[in-house]
Amino acid sequence: MPGGVSSPVRAFRSVGGQPIVFDRVKGAYAWDVDGNRFIDYIGSWGPAICGHAHPEVIAALQEALEKGTSFGAPCELENQLAEMVIDAVPSVEMVRFVNSGTEACMSVLRLMRAYTGRDKLIKFEGCYHGHADMFLVKAGSGVATLGLPDSPGVPRSTTSNTLTAPYNDLEAVKELFAENPDAISGVILEPIVGNAGFITPEPGFLEGLRELTQEHGALLVFDEVMSGFRVSYGGAQARFGVTPDLTTMGKVIGGGLPVGAYGGKAEIMEMVAPAGPMYQAGTLSGNPLAMTAGIKTLEVLKQEGTYERLETTTQRLIGGIIEAAKEAEVPITGSSIGAMFGFFFCEGPVRNFEDAKAANTELFGKMHRAMLERGIYLAPSAFEAGFTSLAHSEADIEATLQAFRDSFAAVS
Repeated sequence: MPGGVSSPVRAFRSVGGQPIVFDRVKGAYAWDVDGNRFIDYIGSWGPAICGHAHPEVIAALQEALEKGTSFGAPCELENQLAEMVIDAVPSVEMVRFVNSGTEACMSVLRLMRAYTGRDKLIKFEGCYHGHADMFLVKAGSGVATLGLPDSPGVPRSTTSNTLTAPYNDLEAVKELFAENPDAISGVILEPIVGNAGFITPEPGFLEGLRELTQEHGALLVFDEVMSGFRVSYGGAQARFGVTPDLTTMGKVIGGGLPVGAYGGKAEIMEMVAPAGPMYQAGTLSGNPLAMTAGIKTLEVLKQEGTYERLETTTQRLIGGIIEAAKEAEVPITGSSIGAMFGFFFCEGPVRNFEDAKAANTELFGKMHRAMLERGIYLAPSAFEAGFTSLAHSEADIEATLQAFRDSFAAVS
């Protein structure tokens, strides 16, 4: 396999050493093939919000397996999960299930263009919307981790209609609209950036984008593949009170199985085939196993006090990390929202991808190796958010903070 992995960000190229090879996961823990246990803050890159191999999810999957792994036809489970998504996410009146976040974002871009009759779009530097050609312009995630400005194999003609602006910079967006009158189909962004490290929207930024897109007849799209059902049950849009026209989702809504979705206003979604002329299809879309895992995961998340517990756990973690760094006299800035967190080894604040790139990535690599030695598994990249789960206990958090204190001492 290229680089020994099936997805670039799993490699340890930016932090040094070879990737850990997992054997099994359960709750807040992961075990490698040598039997070493790690407290896991990746959670399969976000889906494991209830904890790995949650017993209710596993039981539901075992029952679903007896009925078959794929139908290639409509199933009732699709309707159940669709209703749950529509009830939870403010912008979604209709939803289409796909197989990955990349598929969701690729499809929503086609829909933006079909609905508006315009070809151009605006994305933000460091925001990652999957690996489709038109999004690999100043992208985050593995593109940022590996230091790739774009990707060979992507024709210039494919990205010629992709305009970019710095995150948290409304004036730059205004200029792009002014320079491209009646040509921009919409604006797509991670409402909370998780693929350039953890970066939050400044007050008024999301509201300003909502006003600008409405003023120019363009669509506003939130990529909530990462933040959806993680920072609140209704996603970042419910948390911040800003409703986009369209939303992409994934990760949590599949409960750890491959899934993606896009949805929004009914009048826009009715453009999608077979209701309308915009074509998009998928052999395994709405797969009964993914739908089952998603339904059971959302049922667990709807239980009283779930998000309060996640918020408290995550705040305690990031607060302790910052305190440990300051005690070690290491420059740091960090924060959390819901069950997402992140930090940068710099004075801060970090408003956008350019600020993030100025952080001390060499120190992050040293800390990553030191934390691994102490049984803590963090994302092997300074440009990825971290995730907590309902399975992380107070003892797990304290053990993690002690590992940070010891690691800061070891690398200073």
